[in-house]
Amino acid sequence: MKKLQVIDWLALLFVIIGGLNWALIGLFNFDLVAFIFGPMTLLSRVVYVIVGLAAVYLIFSFPRSEEDVKRVVEDEVDKDFRI
Repeated sequence: MKKLQVIDWLALLFVIIGGLNWALIGLFNFDLVAFIFGPMTLLSRVVYVIVGLAAVYLIFSFPRSEEDVKRVVEDEVDKDFRI
């Protein structure tokens, strides 16, 4: 399994931020990004683009086959149970 690099963590962080923002929009009709940066200002649009690019990055960096997923899970389990 590859070790997560800084870009992987940043992509994950931005996708989580985007997901939480969508949850707020869906549950409370409250757009946190627009609240902080203004509705469709340059800054809010930059945040939306970064979230989208992070999602695309994660799509292409995740394991693609069932064998890859099994190998990743087995590596994590082995690491957790090493003495």
